[in-house]
Amino acid sequence: MSRLFLAPMEGVADYMLRDVLTSAGGFDGCVSEFIRVTGSVLPSRVYEREAPEVLHGGRTLSGTPMVIQLLGSDADWMARNAAHAATLSPHGIDLNFGCPAKIVNQHGGGAMLLADPRQLNRIVCAVRAAVPAHIAVTAKMRLGVSDTSQAIDCAVALAEGGAASLVVHARTREDGYRPPAHWEWIARIDAAVDVPVIANGEVWSVADWERCRAVSGCADVMIGRGAVSDPFLSLRIRGLMDRTPSAGEWPFVLRDMAGYLTKMQNRVASRHEHGRVKMWLSYLKRTWAQAADLHAAIRRLHDSREIIEVIERAIGVCGAMPEADPASVDQPETAQAAAS
Repeated sequence: MSRLFLAPMEGVADYMLRDVLTSAGGFDGCVSEFIRVTGSVLPSRVYEREAPEVLHGGRTLSGTPMVIQLLGSDADWMARNAAHAATLSPHGIDLNFGCPAKIVNQHGGGAMLLADPRQLNRIVCAVRAAVPAHIAVTAKMRLGVSDTSQAIDCAVALAEGGAASLVVHARTREDGYRPPAHWEWIARIDAAVDVPVIANGEVWSVADWERCRAVSGCADVMIGRGAVSDPFLSLRIRGLMDRTPSAGEWPFVLRDMAGYLTKMQNRVASRHEHGRVKMWLSYLKRTWAQAADLHAAIRRLHDSREIIEVIERAIGVCGAMPEADPASVDQPETAQAAAS
């Protein structure tokens, strides 16, 4: 059976949204937003703030294992921080060599390290040596900075350095998030290394997941923005819900959004709450037309209490607050059989 992972998405998949998305089910694991390493060993409170799953055995509240992701360019400091992080998250340490953000890249971190395969190797070797043998060290990479000329060299450097597996986002740093994702390059990397490779990039639907696996040759897939756009994508891939989203699922999305906002009210400064909800709605609009109407209704609101009132009214229009699992509602017999 293939594995399915929720991708780390800086500024998008905070721990509250990770909890919402993994609570639907279908994910074998998830990865934290990156925790930046500079010239010090970060205290435990940083991890507790950025990845509160460390307070629950390294799992989301629904029980999905979470791996801490570190980002940095200095091998020694990465190793020191990984050693400490390993005491907090027993499920693994992931290293970010794929972030395309300018604010990260201008300091030589993230995807910019793909210009120097030897440094990639030094970082992974140092981290692997610092982390207990029973805790996996993994890495996430893109295909390169501006081209794919060193993609294979980078992957080999990571694998030979001790990475237990590689997630390959099938675009270069300069590609950003523009389609297409070059899944054929994942197949070339998979053929070049002796560790498991997980395919990533441009998986928005069950059909995309199927094509990604077919082209990349990888059984395992990591999905990011596709899961934010369709919180039930993991269930669709598992055959537990219809392959195609329907309007009848919208009440369950509203329920999850109300829960997300409630979580934020307990954790996030009020000036940020409205922006997070609007950002999620901007993704949901790709899947449900109702999301565009809700986005328009709250576009000018900044008070989270007013926003949740709008969401609750929308739930009222749909009917009572849904309590059942969406996978059990109005699904075809084949999906019901898979769920049992």
